[in-house]
Amino acid sequence: MQEFKAGIVIRGKWIEDDLVQFGGRGIGMTFLSPDPGKYLRILPLGSPKALADLYRLKFDDILDYVDRLGSRLYLARNDYLGQALEVSCATSSLTPPVLRATYESLPYLFNRETAREIAEKTIGINHLEGWVPTMMNDGRRVSVRAFGARALHIIAGNSPVIAGLSILRNAITRGDAIIKSPSNDPFTALAIARTMVEMDPEHPLTRHLSVAYWKGGDEAIEQALYQPRHIEKIVAWGGFASVKHVTKYIQPGLELISLDPKRSVSIIGAQAFESDAAMRVVALRLATDIGGMNQEGCVNARVVYVLSGSNDEGLANLDRLGQYTYDAMINLPGCVSTSPKSMDGDLRSLVDSARLNIEWYHVIGGRHDEGAIIVSHLPEPVDFAPLLAKRIANLVPVDDLEEVFGAVNAYTQTVGVYPESLKESLRDRLALYGAQRFTSLGYAASPSIAAPQDGIESTRELCKWIVCEDCDPTITRPLWEDAILFKSHAD
Repeated sequence: MQEFKAGIVIRGKWIEDDLVQFGGRGIGMTFLSPDPGKYLRILPLGSPKALADLYRLKFDDILDYVDRLGSRLYLARNDYLGQALEVSCATSSLTPPVLRATYESLPYLFNRETAREIAEKTIGINHLEGWVPTMMNDGRRVSVRAFGARALHIIAGNSPVIAGLSILRNAITRGDAIIKSPSNDPFTALAIARTMVEMDPEHPLTRHLSVAYWKGGDEAIEQALYQPRHIEKIVAWGGFASVKHVTKYIQPGLELISLDPKRSVSIIGAQAFESDAAMRVVALRLATDIGGMNQEGCVNARVVYVLSGSNDEGLANLDRLGQYTYDAMINLPGCVSTSPKSMDGDLRSLVDSARLNIEWYHVIGGRHDEGAIIVSHLPEPVDFAPLLAKRIANLVPVDDLEEVFGAVNAYTQTVGVYPESLKESLRDRLALYGAQRFTSLGYAASPSIAAPQDGIESTRELCKWIVCEDCDPTITRPLWEDAILFKSHAD
């Protein structure tokens, strides 16, 4: 049995005492980490006024710090990230080549221009730097400033980038973050935080980050910590059960920012069949949307609606597109996609059952758990569509664009579209049905981190938006004059 040793980072201090054993998500994997119950007293920020040191920083100071941190996050030179990768290879559903590529992207996440773009596009640097005045119709001047919050981040472990992004967002917003690491990625956030401690333990951004692991549902910890006197916002990533569990702690003064599970689809127009070359281009783009990150993300395509038509010619074209997509998927670079680490037995059985039903489905691949393309010969998805994973996708023939609208709902995150012209006829209507992101086919698994996510602006919501009003009675009519006027009319 593999056993790894972790620690806790609390406000610039590395702690590795009071170790207890936890079970990782991987088979036969455990790790030792300090008992979080012993540190509950010092884990939350002692007082909101302790955030004041962050406001002595200029935003350029924050960018300098972030950029300096990014230069220390190169996997080849950072032993803490190296250990995180080793642990993740045991705990994550992602395969080592895909994981390695993800860790190697961390320095670019933390570069100066990336941080600046996130701040400007999601919040506005002027609102982070000071009070932004606006004259209102009634003559008062309203000034607004974005302040950081004391936040608990319950992060998901399906990508190491989530840990990095949570730390970056905390720095940008001048917040105070407690990050609860997930059991399938217990070391990434810890590795970045420990790098920060080594780099500059007394810096305000270092001293406003804590990272710890505790078992989800541990009420002794959660009842004590999940209180408005300690935290103002909870950012919850993850599965339905874990997000629902958090809701029982929400109360006045404690806000939930939920990044709950989503599904994604693709919609492909008839232009894909204009030539064999066009079909192969579409297949490569679609294979990337299916196979990127081994289909472990909410962004990945699972059901694909294709305006091929459901007649014999249309189904023959769809079968060809399915074959081209499968071929492209298994030949994607290893840093993008590989055969899955494991296969769910029930899903394998369902795919094999579809394979036998040759009148309704054409199943391409999947005999060696490498992934598969299921081509429906009926204008509807397979009945196990919600279970599609492990690089298994379903192509569905469509005769009319109207047929796709019923397939989109509030759980639909990303819609990959081909060709570009099709987006304009889809986006306004599909947004009403619940779709939250439209992108060019082939880019589903590489979203902009400076754009809204899941239909919300989560970085913006991390801030507290504070209002300061200046009212001149000679310009903005006061209530006391209204009261005098009312009394005179009454008399």
